[in-house]
Amino acid sequence: MLRCIAVDDEPLALGLLADNIGKVPFLELVATCGDAFEATRALQEKEVDLVFMDIQMPGLTGLQFIQSLPKRPMIILVTAYKKFAPEGFDLDVVDYLIKPVSMDRFLKACYKAQELHQLKTAAAAPGGPATPAPHTPEFFFVNVDYSLVKVLFADIIRIEGSGDYVKLHLNSTPKPLLVRMSGKLIEAELPPDKFVRIHKSYIVAIASITAVRKNSVFIKEMELPVGETYREAVRQLTGRNL
Repeated sequence: MLRCIAVDDEPLALGLLADNIGKVPFLELVATCGDAFEATRALQEKEVDLVFMDIQMPGLTGLQFIQSLPKRPMIILVTAYKKFAPEGFDLDVVDYLIKPVSMDRFLKACYKAQELHQLKTAAAAPGGPATPAPHTPEFFFVNVDYSLVKVLFADIIRIEGSGDYVKLHLNSTPKPLLVRMSGKLIEAELPPDKFVRIHKSYIVAIASITAVRKNSVFIKEMELPVGETYREAVRQLTGRNL
């Protein structure tokens, strides 16, 4: 569980940020702050792993606040301004989110923070390895009907993309999950040793493939097309010329 605070001088934006944090199972919101000075007090009074921080605030900007910290927790910047991104990343922030932030993009930033925290914790553990093994999750969360639904990678048969949405076809349910998330973004969440993209509209679980032809991949009786761009990936998967 990551203990976090949210900092924004706009009450509506702060409320939306707090609501998003509340939807992520591994985040615990310990304080909301209207400016950087309140955030400073919160860091002095509470144990905080992660700060969600606006940039443009009166008195002390988010970037100035980060620079003032002698010991920094992880920082995710949430702002309406793209122009501060280089300065933000120079300060080693975990991620830089542009308002309005979609839930899938917000969740991706949270996963980055979770993985970084796990790596730091493993490295600091007594007797722990000097170079800890990367954490490999067996699941991820997707936004379905205003809820975060846990999906096991092993449960996925195939993923079908359509614009800003994807359909997750699962072993555990006959009805696919409709997720507001681009195919490119969801592909970045998948373990590459378990999934392969065969077409601009299709990603399939390698374990679900039953047969392969030059222009097709089969999942039992279902035939899916292999796009020309992705034939090499399928060839490498089989180890043979098609």
